[in-house]
Amino acid sequence: MPSVVNTATDNIMEYATLPSAHKSEKSIVTIALYLAGIYIFLSFMKGVFLFFTRQTIIVMSRLIEYDLKNEIYEKYQALDMSFYKSNKTGDIMNRISEDVSKVRMYLGPAIMYSINLVVLFVLVIGFMLKINPTLTFYALMPLPIMSFLVYKVSRIINEKSENVQKSQSKLSSFVQEKISGIRVLKAYNRNQHFINEFKEETYNYQLANLSLARTNALFMPVIIFLIGLSTAITIYIGGEKAIDGNVDVGDILQFVIYVNMLTWPFASVGWVTSMVQRAAASQARLNEFLETENKIKNESNPIKKIEGDIEFKNVSFKYPGSNILALDNVSFKIKEGTVVGITGRTGCGKSTIANLMCRLYDVSDGVILLNNKDLKLYDVFALRTAFGYVPQEVFLFSDTIFNNISFGLKANEVVEYKIVKAAKDACVYDNIMGFENEFETKIGEKGVTLSGGQKQRLSIARAIIKKPDYMIFDDCLSAVDTTTEEQILKNLERIMVRKTAIIIGHRISTLKNATKILLFDNGKLIEQGSHQELLTNKKDYFDLYERQFLAK
Repeated sequence: MPSVVNTATDNIMEYATLPSAHKSEKSIVTIALYLAGIYIFLSFMKGVFLFFTRQTIIVMSRLIEYDLKNEIYEKYQALDMSFYKSNKTGDIMNRISEDVSKVRMYLGPAIMYSINLVVLFVLVIGFMLKINPTLTFYALMPLPIMSFLVYKVSRIINEKSENVQKSQSKLSSFVQEKISGIRVLKAYNRNQHFINEFKEETYNYQLANLSLARTNALFMPVIIFLIGLSTAITIYIGGEKAIDGNVDVGDILQFVIYVNMLTWPFASVGWVTSMVQRAAASQARLNEFLETENKIKNESNPIKKIEGDIEFKNVSFKYPGSNILALDNVSFKIKEGTVVGITGRTGCGKSTIANLMCRLYDVSDGVILLNNKDLKLYDVFALRTAFGYVPQEVFLFSDTIFNNISFGLKANEVVEYKIVKAAKDACVYDNIMGFENEFETKIGEKGVTLSGGQKQRLSIARAIIKKPDYMIFDDCLSAVDTTTEEQILKNLERIMVRKTAIIIGHRISTLKNATKILLFDNGKLIEQGSHQELLTNKKDYFDLYERQFLAK
């Protein structure tokens, strides 16, 4: 296109020097239309090639981003619980969002602009040197300086952008935490205190953004100044050479256009360099998680049939990052088809037993046997499918009650009567029918719109609807009244016929009908037997029973 401008300029200059007798309005219009047509055609072709370039590279980078996010999410799903214990949720989320985006920017825009720079540099510099090497040197002299300055400014912008992101992340975490704990916040009348804290956080966010805005304000002026400087040098040096007859006016205009064509590619050198650095750091962070080994994995040819007695033999366990024994040389046996109760003080290891049975963790020492075979020999997915687990910390999804109860079912297994029956067995059906939208009621984040007892009963319904062969109820009746507790236990007694059940709780009223009761203290099993046997022994269990009985 610059050569078209050069030709047009030369034709106009030539036409201007013709005698009046030889000038024709028709001839100049014909030339103008011809050159304009060529210019429009070349502009159109440039747009077409730019379109296909972006379609190829940018679309490719988006597809890679899609694959990478899915790969990371699948990795997250496969990793064991110790991974989530040792990494913060914010960092886990940041890697799948911000870090993947930075890698995509390298695979897309960075590569595209680099290719653009190389191609334009070779073609444009070649044309410029062919016209006049000296003028080429002077015209390009400010552009390397521009690349260096843009690189420096880009680094500062990147650092300040990261500060803005950290400030924004901190602000988001602050708001999320306070909204999640809104009940406690209001109950303690701390509204004004946290309003003041929020103002302080937003002020820090404002300062970070203003600092970034001031640096950004330098970016375009630097580029515009150096473009203007390059153009001025081109016109000045080119003008002198035109006076001497070494170049013509069209060549000078052609050079000005070439300089402007090279401006952004040169400016992008610093930006792309910075982008590559950020992408390399982000990819290293992603690789750190992608290369993390899953500690809970299947052996070759795992057993998929889950049945038989469960036995703990000299089991000891420490949680990752802790030197305290959650379980200390524990041995007991749970016969298939029986109900076992587990009780003891807070922190004595009750929930740890549930976690180990579902292989959320592996034992530190000893062995857990299922049907006289090491639990590690069984297929992890088949094992967890066979267990219905109601954890101590109830978690409900921000979805409808219907979808929360049917969570453990496959799509073809979801039938309304099953949902209703599970809700009735968990003694939460009447509560659900009292809501305006009944089973289609949205329960909010973590079930915030429900009471503690309602959340526990929904969690029970979610577990029993699967009709698992093994059921673990981890202190899941602590928030319900004794009358409702008795009704739920009566329903569970019917549901648990010929099934193995582990009921963990503090209240002896919850456990007294169990076939066997295990009493733990400081990670050790100190007593075991039926409710009546333990009362007859008149040891720790008897003292616990007496304290609870007298408290009524």
